[in-house]
Amino acid sequence: MAETGPRVKSLKPGDWVVTMVRRPCPDPACAPCRAGRQDFCVTGGFKERGINGLQGFMTETVVDDEKYMIRVPEDLRDVGVLTEPLTIAEKSLSQVWQIQSRLPWACRHDQDPSRKSGEALPAEAGYPHRAVVLGAGPVGLLGAMLLCASGFKTYVYSKEPEGSPKAALVRQIGALYVSGSSVPLPELARQVGNVDLVYEATGASALSFEMLKYLGVNGIFVFTGVPGRKGPIEVDTDLLMRDLVLKNQVVFGSVNAGKDAYGKAVEDLALFKKRWPDAVKALLTGRFAPEKYKDLLLGNPGGIKNIVSFE
Repeated sequence: MAETGPRVKSLKPGDWVVTMVRRPCPDPACAPCRAGRQDFCVTGGFKERGINGLQGFMTETVVDDEKYMIRVPEDLRDVGVLTEPLTIAEKSLSQVWQIQSRLPWACRHDQDPSRKSGEALPAEAGYPHRAVVLGAGPVGLLGAMLLCASGFKTYVYSKEPEGSPKAALVRQIGALYVSGSSVPLPELARQVGNVDLVYEATGASALSFEMLKYLGVNGIFVFTGVPGRKGPIEVDTDLLMRDLVLKNQVVFGSVNAGKDAYGKAVEDLALFKKRWPDAVKALLTGRFAPEKYKDLLLGNPGGIKNIVSFE
């Protein structure tokens, strides 16, 4: 941060920050936006930096409001760019905890405010539960890290072969990698057992709704991907509806995140970097000069998370 205005209290020149993406709608009747939770905007009139109605951050300088900036410690400077994709998992898991408080005998969640974000639950909380992450991109891999740190026995299901770098990264964090190129979903479900949580991070609707058939009793399925408009797919609605009712299942979608999720993401990035330094470093596949933006946006650079650097 180069400069701050005279009314800025929480930040100072020299601080490293991550800036939130979504801005509230102007409707005075939109309770979420007026409460600073524009990620739940009910009017659709919100704006998003670089996505909807506002310029993005691919520039040398940015001017923004203090309330949309989250300070990042100096020792996270090299990986702070991962904060925003991690917020997706932070918000999702926070809602999972809230929903599963309906099952206090099996899913007691320690609400003690002294408990650090990402800290594994005590053994008597009934863990480990079993989670399946669909996809091994940055959203999926960061979600897997959060689930592992929170005590889940975590499986990552992706199309890359077993010997791929992504599979090796998954194993570094203590999760299990299952390749979709050789293991069909029924076999994945057999290996996992009762699937307590599915964290979808692919945007592939056909795969996701096929996986929904294998969600376990009292399970939760979280959609985070936004598929493009393609042709219709066939879905066994009778089976899905029966399972949702008879197995007490919950399905929800999660988009964007509030400031609390950004704060937790910064805390958990520090935890991940301490616990799995090589794995966190491996998420950032390449750093490119600004003039290479076309290759990154329109080409096929490969890797996991590529970033544009102005340094």
